[in-house]
Amino acid sequence: MGAIEEVYEDLDTEVEFEEFEAAVEEKVEQMGGLADEETAAMLIAHELRDEEVNGIADVEPGMDEVKFLAKVVSVGELRTFERDGEDEDGRVVNVEVADETGRIRVSFWDEIAESIADGELEVGQVLRIKGRPKDGYNGVEVNVDQAEPDPDAEVDVQILDSYRVEDISLGLSDVNLKGQVLDSGTVRTFSRDDGSEGRVSNLALGDPTGRIRVTLWDDKADLAEEFSAGESVEVVDGYVRERDGNLELHVGSRGAIERLDETVQYVPETTDIGSLEIGQTVDIAGGVVEADPKRTFERNDGSEGQVRNIRVKDDTGDVRVALWGEKADTEVELADHVVLADVEIKDGWQEDIEASAGWRSTVTVQKDAPVSGSSEDDAASNANAGGLSAFGGESDGNPDAPDSSESVDSSESVDGSESAGGSGSSAASGAATAAVGAETENADGETVEFTGTVVQAGDPVILDDGTETRSVDTGAKLRLGETVTVRGTLSGDRIDVDEVL
Repeated sequence: MGAIEEVYEDLDTEVEFEEFEAAVEEKVEQMGGLADEETAAMLIAHELRDEEVNGIADVEPGMDEVKFLAKVVSVGELRTFERDGEDEDGRVVNVEVADETGRIRVSFWDEIAESIADGELEVGQVLRIKGRPKDGYNGVEVNVDQAEPDPDAEVDVQILDSYRVEDISLGLSDVNLKGQVLDSGTVRTFSRDDGSEGRVSNLALGDPTGRIRVTLWDDKADLAEEFSAGESVEVVDGYVRERDGNLELHVGSRGAIERLDETVQYVPETTDIGSLEIGQTVDIAGGVVEADPKRTFERNDGSEGQVRNIRVKDDTGDVRVALWGEKADTEVELADHVVLADVEIKDGWQEDIEASAGWRSTVTVQKDAPVSGSSEDDAASNANAGGLSAFGGESDGNPDAPDSSESVDSSESVDGSESAGGSGSSAASGAATAAVGAETENADGETVEFTGTVVQAGDPVILDDGTETRSVDTGAKLRLGETVTVRGTLSGDRIDVDEVL
């Protein structure tokens, strides 16, 4: 047995020996006598090992070239772009393919891309693909050098006409998904690198298998304001991206969101409020038993932020929830039933815990939610009377539950002056705050006192008394949610603190 045959015998490959032998002879000729047949055979064997993978899951950036068998899951649109220093535009079509081990995006360029755009490639076809892996926007991608249909090969991959949330995976495109609107945001604008203005908004959708955030771009952004929580809709031709480790469904120029006549159910798996622990990110649900006014404050960068506090109660306990940014505009009233998804449990005021609902959280208001242990009319009456029993399910069977007279703790304010990060000041502090608030209208340079709750712990510290905010310059270490009185020199809206009382 010759050197070529020995190397080939040790190589697990589908390449025929004749093809391997011809490649070795070509390699010897290319190297001009610098390598004998054995060396050339080993080089060819190394190249073949780099190329062949057991499945898509084995494709990694840095491989010179890979070969694999996969089924076409979706075919994108032809896109054109300008190449530097060339008169002719480049063309590309992105195609998603899959096998039993995973999914991957492959890119076809120029003439091949045009032929695919003309319909020469269809969803469901099985391809033998040869190409070069790279790091792409959605993870590893493959630039295709060669792709041939293999009608006799079988790849066990299910192609769905309609997806559920649990079916969503990174890289999917042409996704149709039906869901219930859980939450919607406002349209935001931003500047792109080329100076143009972009627009974006968000929806949260849920179905029986889970929930997902939907991002709407440019002319589709207004769709977020057309649907209300509780409505059933279908996302058409969406594509999947990853953000902060979470999958999102995006809707661009090709996509749409359509209202459905059918009802899509979403039942959240919530965590009992009584079992919450600091550091968790959880879903909670319950009745609104307190609802403070929205407040605004100035951030370190000079921008204006906003926050609103509510208290939510279920059968196991109650917790204060801070609604930040857009969430503070949610129309939440006493006796509403709310479902809050992806809220962070944090350390609050007076060693209590609180839930923080930020940009990724979902706030769903269910004004007609069923009430456990009492009628809806009774619940609304109890909540408006300040009681904690609105949605708590307190009854004769729960003798440990507080009655309505215990709903407002003596340490909490009744005038809506609770902090963004914890409980509010006492009634006495509230009265003092009102007096001090008037005092801070004095002229610049005078010594003033101001009592408020820390809604920003940093530089500057920002205090809020329920009606106004003050920036204070102090070296004292103040904790978010703490209520303090400061004395110092007034300078505009800022107090240069001499003493923290």
